[in-house]
Order: sequence, then C-alpha cells, then structure tokens
Amino acid sequence: MFVINYYFTKLKTSKMSKEHTIHAYCMKTKEKNVPMVDAVITKTSKGGYMAQGTDGKGNKMTTMLSKDSADNAVKAGTAKMG
Repeated sequence: MFVINYYFTKLKTSKMSKEHTIHAYCMKTKEKNVPMVDAVITKTSKGGYMAQGTDGKGNKMTTMLSKDSADNAVKAGTAKMG
C-alpha cells in the first residue's frame, strides 16, 4: 500500500512541477486538457484573466485563469501578457 501511495504522490508532484503550461478544452476536437500554444493573457473588464491561443493543430482555444495561474505562466515564459 505504501508503494502505491508513494507512486501516486510522485506522479502528482511531477505533473505540478512541469512547466506552467496552460491547458484548455478544445471545442472543435472535443479533447480535454490540451496544451495551449502561443497563449496571450488579457484581463477582463470584471477583473478576471483570460488566455487565448491555439492548440498544435491551429484550432483556437480560450480559457479563464486565476491571477496566480496567469502570473506563473507569464513568469515561466509560456504565455505573453496582452
């Protein structure tokens, strides 16, 4: 039992320590957790953050982010502030 729990905690931490990529739902292909390429983060009129970009195939994607997620993605260099 300890080995299994150790494996899952290592798996979660390795996913979290991955680069701060932005993942979104692709409406065209109906895929979940697709990494966003060329993401541009903008601040909405109500104070939230929105990332717009494409998946690797050229389909446009949009997702809402928290302030922390937006800041981390910009600091990591995976997104630009627009």
